[in-house]
Amino acid sequence: MRFQILIFCTILTFTFILTGCPSGGPSGNAVLNTNQTTVSDPNKSNSALNTSKTPTEATTNDAPTVAPVFKAYCDAMTKKDEAALRKVYSQTTLKYYEQEMKADNVKTLLEYMEAEQVSNKLCEVRNEKIEGDAATAEVKTEGMPNGVKIKFVKENGEWKITNEFPDFDAVKKGAENTNTAK
Repeated sequence: MRFQILIFCTILTFTFILTGCPSGGPSGNAVLNTNQTTVSDPNKSNSALNTSKTPTEATTNDAPTVAPVFKAYCDAMTKKDEAALRKVYSQTTLKYYEQEMKADNVKTLLEYMEAEQVSNKLCEVRNEKIEGDAATAEVKTEGMPNGVKIKFVKENGEWKITNEFPDFDAVKKGAENTNTAK
């Protein structure tokens, strides 16, 4: 549970950093140029404070291979179906979750994942990339409406969800490399 919360908070922080934090206006010691003209077209601006949102990655596909697995995950979470939830996860991920559950004194996987905001209201998958028995895809849920890439693996001919986040892992590895002792 602690690991999932850490991942979620880290992803949320990086999302804000990459897309820019919304604000109600300037703060601190910002100086505004009050001589600027008002622009009637919101798509055009000559303001020195004009900012642009980082564009999201274009949709290349609707994840035809791994989307059914993620949709099954959303269904299992919505229906609170423990057996169905266990069927969508890889064995390695289930072993990890069981260790964490034991450490947190949690009896069921559903109880362990209760902080996840998942339902069928927002359960989208796109941009899958398959390399052998591994795949990545961007998923969106109520708890992660901006989307996050997750890794899927093929076990016994079936695709399964993992608890691996390639973007987070890349950032984590970069941070580890910069923190090495000299």
